[in-house]
Amino acid sequence: MHKLVLVKPELEDYWYEQKLNEDKETMSYNAGYDINLEGYDYNTGTIMYPKGRWKVLYDKRRKEKRCFYYIKDVIKDEFVGCCNYQYDASLNRYECGIVIEASKRGNGYSKEGLKLLLKDAFSNNVDKLYDSFEKERVSALKTFLSLGFRIHKETTWKKFGKEVAGVEVSITKDDFLSSLNVK
Repeated sequence: MHKLVLVKPELEDYWYEQKLNEDKETMSYNAGYDINLEGYDYNTGTIMYPKGRWKVLYDKRRKEKRCFYYIKDVIKDEFVGCCNYQYDASLNRYECGIVIEASKRGNGYSKEGLKLLLKDAFSNNVDKLYDSFEKERVSALKTFLSLGFRIHKETTWKKFGKEVAGVEVSITKDDFLSSLNVK
């Protein structure tokens, strides 16, 4: 049994993000992409996130009013992952994402955490959210679809230099509200 809440992290909480970003198992989904990001490891997907960089990211998120949260299991009194949504001006839309700590996966945290994130976004006048990931991440796709997301388009990316199939999913506020009435 668990009960989740979204927590807007304070600077002193960023130890948890460092833990997530530097964990090879948690970040393995991120490996093999040509990402131009300081501290990114192509082979593992990890992102070195030393304490000296915490304040820069903390300040940037505050300045840009990014909605970034840690997901906390209040019964166990521990963080289990993180989630976010923010406006992407280059695509003219809101993007979202969720990462559950590898050791915590398989416990229903993704669906509950994503549901909380959607409630937050749609209560803050976001009309539609998008995310994208590899088709082989079947449990991720199942979670997103169960909350009312629809496959917006199919696409491909280069991962370790090879083409991989991906999906872009999207959800409107109405689709989300409809999914709550069904489930």
